[in-house]
Amino acid sequence: MVETISFSEFQKLDIRIGKVLKAEQVKGTKNLIRLEVDLGEEKRQLVAGIARWYKPEEIEGKLIVVLVNLEPKKFRGIESQGMLLAADTKEKPILLTVEEEVPPGTKVR
Repeated sequence: MVETISFSEFQKLDIRIGKVLKAEQVKGTKNLIRLEVDLGEEKRQLVAGIARWYKPEEIEGKLIVVLVNLEPKKFRGIESQGMLLAADTKEKPILLTVEEEVPPGTKVR
């Protein structure tokens, strides 16, 4: 069983909608994609291990769900400034997207 958290702990998560402006495979890797994401008032760079399942051109233009206030981490020398969210299935990760058009930077609650 997964540990539960309080509502106040959940409120600490800054989850927003981001629009993928650019996506490219990280050279020398089989699994990493570098994304440039519009979060409304700012643009951020994310690195995600999804290249085995998604081509960069399939992701560009998509509205994705991003955990914004995650501590930055470097992958192959590239700083990731957040994390895209995906459903973890046995076959592949499924990117969380939105059904209707919403402005980049919209907060998820």
